[in-house]
Amino acid sequence: MDDYDVQDSNATTLLDPPGVSDTSSADGAEDRVLSILDVDITDVRRHRATELIEAMIRQYDGRSRSVFFVNAHTLNLAASDATFRDVLNSADYVFGDGTGVRWAARLQDVRLKDNLVGTDLMPKLFQTTAGRGYRYFMLGADRATVGNAARFAAIHFDGWTQAGFHHGYLDDPALNARTIRQINEAAPHVLLVGMGNPRQEQWIQRNRHRLKVPVCMGVGGLFHYWAGDLRRAPLWLRRYGSEWLGILLQQPHKARRYLLGNPLFLMRIALEHCKRVGRSRR
Repeated sequence: MDDYDVQDSNATTLLDPPGVSDTSSADGAEDRVLSILDVDITDVRRHRATELIEAMIRQYDGRSRSVFFVNAHTLNLAASDATFRDVLNSADYVFGDGTGVRWAARLQDVRLKDNLVGTDLMPKLFQTTAGRGYRYFMLGADRATVGNAARFAAIHFDGWTQAGFHHGYLDDPALNARTIRQINEAAPHVLLVGMGNPRQEQWIQRNRHRLKVPVCMGVGGLFHYWAGDLRRAPLWLRRYGSEWLGILLQQPHKARRYLLGNPLFLMRIALEHCKRVGRSRR
């Protein structure tokens, strides 16, 4: 994910990131869904999101559920590819991640309850449900990165059991099948898939019927942060909603994504807003 409120190597920061509300509607009465560029996004507080994920674990009926996160880049991809948009909308929950999603919601007179960044939400899920016998499996990145990320996670999230990990280069059908068998034999409750988008969402959708995992989550670049390859932007930059600048400085190959993609996203949500206003006046 590109607008991750990403974590540094400080364990306290990982488990309790600043500037995000924990207030929750316990009964879900305030849960709501809004459409941005024809993608349905569930707007809840961070603590409520962890409740929804745990509920899918507890209510597992043999069908794998999916959770995706969308930011400006993801929504740009969905706007230009109807098939990918359908993949996103096939998820049980899509959460909004980043400043662009908040701006798009404001054009609908909606103030999002929280910025549901995957790098904040996963530590929160591990923290609030620790000691309940849950297991997770990490799939994605290259061998070295996912291995380093797995070591970090095993140390900092010991309230869950690490069921295993595997790199995300699964273009070979035979390797893909063997990896799915490995995941199923490990019996995790949550599968974290970090392949970047749209690959991770497409992989989950394509293989979900073969997975015996209650919840599959697309977590983008999360493993790179846990591995220490990337670091969080300064707090002042995050407060101004410019996390992407910090990422761009570390990953200049994403210049096109941000310098061209962000203005394109703003144009798209502005056009969507104009169409919505036009329809309301008829």
